Amino acid sequence: MSMTAYRGRFAPSPTGPLHAGSLLAALGSWLLARHARGQWLVRVEDVDPPRTVPGAIDQQLAALAAFGLGSDDAIVHQSQRDALYQAALDRLLAEDKAFACHCSRTELADQQGIHHYCVARTERARPAIRLRVPPGSVVAFDDGLRGRVRQDVHAMVGDFVLRRADGYWAYQLAVVVDDGDQAITDVVRGADLLDSTPRQILLQQALGLPTPRYLHLPLLLEPDGLKLSKSAAARPVDAYHPLPALQQAWAQLGQDPACLQGCRSVAELLERAVAGFDPARLPPGDIRLDADAC
Repeated sequence: MSMTAYRGRFAPSPTGPLHAGSLLAALGSWLLARHARGQWLVRVEDVDPPRTVPGAIDQQLAALAAFGLGSDDAIVHQSQRDALYQAALDRLLAEDKAFACHCSRTELADQQGIHHYCVARTERARPAIRLRVPPGSVVAFDDGLRGRVRQDVHAMVGDFVLRRADGYWAYQLAVVVDDGDQAITDVVRGADLLDSTPRQILLQQALGLPTPRYLHLPLLLEPDGLKLSKSAAARPVDAYHPLPALQQAWAQLGQDPACLQGCRSVAELLERAVAGFDPARLPPGDIRLDADAC
């Protein structure tokens, strides 16, 4: 698959129903893919079973279908991709780019939770696996909406986990392997994942994978500034009446509400949205909702 053909993705986690913040990210990533005449994929990030809510992903996928946002390729579930993650981990271990770590969070507390060297007093039966992040591991990239981002990953993050001590795969490894395997060229997602991007770029470099372009969309915040998905205000979007929610997400993406006036169907709305979408109007900052919106 050529890296010149636009391939974007939306990657929901099955931790609850689709809410307004999720719809904003889904619609924004879908519109950018359509604007580039590219593909838009859906990937289920169910790599963390303890956080998985039974039935949540079926609800989410049904809601996406109701909003007309269907995947252009087969839907991938991370829970079915252990072999890919293990192969990547084995390679990093063989090349001494990763190592087994027996440290607990309590033992790392004196280092503000940042791992620069092991301080474990005992060995675990099943240690975590971390990526080596040596001094000088500084990553800079140009975000499509937020401009130049720079992070000293060694100083701010340290050696980060690839496989947890409980045996589950860490998000950072899974997302990098999946983006590489699916030939993702453009990652469009919420700004809450902006700080994770330098780690992912380091890991891409360690695995010899291409680095996609990144664009981090604004988050929806409660009036008090709390991220919407972290609060009880994150009610499910109404998939039985999709037009109002789509129009609201369109406006929150900074687009002209007049473009969608009078739409009578989801298909008509999305057709008009693709024709009228202007990436230059995307808001660079997060969106604080008023009390009535919550």
